[in-house]
Amino acid sequence: MSDKPVMLEGIRVVDLTTVVFGPYCTQILADLGADVIKVESPGMGDAFRWSGKAAVTPGMAPAWMALNRGKKSAALDLKTDDDRKVMLDLLREADVFVVNVRGKALERIGLDYESLKAVNPGLIYVHCVGFGQDGPYADLQAYDDVIQAATGTTTLLPRVDGNPSPRYLPSLVADKVAGLHAAYAALAAIVHKQRTGDGAHVEVPMFEAFSSFMLLEHLGGLTFDPPNAPVGYFRQIDPDRQPFPTADGHISVVAYTDDAWARIFALLDQSDFLDQPHLATPQLRLKAQPELYRAIARFTPALTTAEILQRCHAAQIPAQAVRDIGDIMADPHLQAVGFFQSRQHPVEGGYYEQSAPVRFSVSEDGKQMRPPPLAGQDTDHVRNAGWRAFEAKT
Repeated sequence: MSDKPVMLEGIRVVDLTTVVFGPYCTQILADLGADVIKVESPGMGDAFRWSGKAAVTPGMAPAWMALNRGKKSAALDLKTDDDRKVMLDLLREADVFVVNVRGKALERIGLDYESLKAVNPGLIYVHCVGFGQDGPYADLQAYDDVIQAATGTTTLLPRVDGNPSPRYLPSLVADKVAGLHAAYAALAAIVHKQRTGDGAHVEVPMFEAFSSFMLLEHLGGLTFDPPNAPVGYFRQIDPDRQPFPTADGHISVVAYTDDAWARIFALLDQSDFLDQPHLATPQLRLKAQPELYRAIARFTPALTTAEILQRCHAAQIPAQAVRDIGDIMADPHLQAVGFFQSRQHPVEGGYYEQSAPVRFSVSEDGKQMRPPPLAGQDTDHVRNAGWRAFEAKT
């Protein structure tokens, strides 16, 4: 077990979510010290348990383990009276309920906000939904692919490389962004409750969350009425703004301010490149950025990645070597800060846990983080003891 922060120590969270959106939210709350009981359906449990190859036990996929450490798992059939009573007993004493079941289904089993508010007025009810519940998409299902499509995100890569086929970004980025929004919303509601004693209903729609995330920069000229430029942030969709080839690989070099261009061309032994009349002023260089990127790409192959890195760092130019994602665990910085922690799961054996990326000066007091649970492994404890199950060393 690993040490965990204590910022949310004593906060009780019921997690009735699956896949990534909701579990990422409750993972953050668990990382901050909250007691989280994950309620899963009997049998298969959370569908994300089956998203990859397990080491020992089927249903312990690596991505699922990464999103569910520190939680207890109770398998409850909420269609039965007995298990629904167990759930209501948990919610009666809970601080936060995070749920991604659609509203009509929750009403049928008495787990809608108004029903729960009647038994626990202080409950913070975080409803993770696909779309805002007052819009025409309210009852539609939503997954990461659907949200990337609906937000226009799938049309960004075509703007970069000219291939007109829409494509997904190869990450569950919409799910994770929405999970972060749900986490900070829950934290804000906790602060509100501490100030006023009142619970709250919090709606977190993935579509709106990811629209906001992507359009902060990519709404571009459509921000103004009438529009004054095309949609899209020009730096990000410039096909020439890509990692540059080197003698032995590729490197990312960023010229974010105008004064960086002269230093970059100097460290590439091309100090006179900017002496050309059409590159004489900051305004001209801004217009000529694609040309500047193409020029850098012509010059970088003369040097190794290590040589360019050394020169960039000496010149205060942001740069990093392009690394294959399969080599990330060998990164010396991540090793130095202990990002990957070697752990021993009581059933699955050895595995690596990614440390929470946020650090607190007052966070660790030796309290231990539970390893990711097997499906329903804590069901009996939760049925018999409710929240007192957290007093047991399991």
